[in-house]
Amino acid sequence: MNTHEAKIVLEAALLTAPQPLAVEQLRRLFADELDEETVRVLLEELRGDWAGRGVELVPLASGWRFQSTAAMQPVLERLSPEKPPKYSRAVLETLAIIAYRQPVTRGDIEEIRGVTASAHIIKTLEERGWIETIGHREAPGRPALLATTRAFLDDFNLRSLQELPPIGADAAAAEAKFELPFAGPAADTFTPATSEAVEAVAATAEATEDNDAAASQLHHIEDTQVDYREASPQGAS
Repeated sequence: MNTHEAKIVLEAALLTAPQPLAVEQLRRLFADELDEETVRVLLEELRGDWAGRGVELVPLASGWRFQSTAAMQPVLERLSPEKPPKYSRAVLETLAIIAYRQPVTRGDIEEIRGVTASAHIIKTLEERGWIETIGHREAPGRPALLATTRAFLDDFNLRSLQELPPIGADAAAAEAKFELPFAGPAADTFTPATSEAVEAVAATAEATEDNDAAASQLHHIEDTQVDYREASPQGAS
């Protein structure tokens, strides 16, 4: 099988897959005759082949998938004029805190926001597949530790937590490195840095909810080889 034929196979598999496909899964298409590096090179070439079109090939935490480009959303929305429900400010604030300071407990969230973290908000994020309980803190009551999921990374077009939008004055700097916006003890009030995190998360969440066609293909792959927690920024493990 030559390079052209191999890319046709990859293209067919990715276009018809109901969820992102990891490189290890894609290798099975070739009976493992191609190593991971070769498959990655082919994927990058295929990604370039689709550049400038209405659909793009993107790498995510769980694998690779085809999705419509952001520029196509206003046009595609005409096929589904009914807007999905928007998330409340409280839900987005909670999601931002978990994303940037994970793992956290409900108590941590309440300290930062200054209000009670309702069970309904946590349940909403869990049902959406964006957060999960990864353990319990060794403290009185052993409160649950919350963190984001691979589905969160996929839905937000991220390969790892390091790709979350930078927060703070250095966000626009090319050399800016990802840093937690909530370093140190939990703040007593909702800080400007937290607000920036919310806006970053809210903008992506809105784009995600508007993309019904792509969202229907977002599923949590439990057996993927990618461990997003290993890619967590310092202080988020």
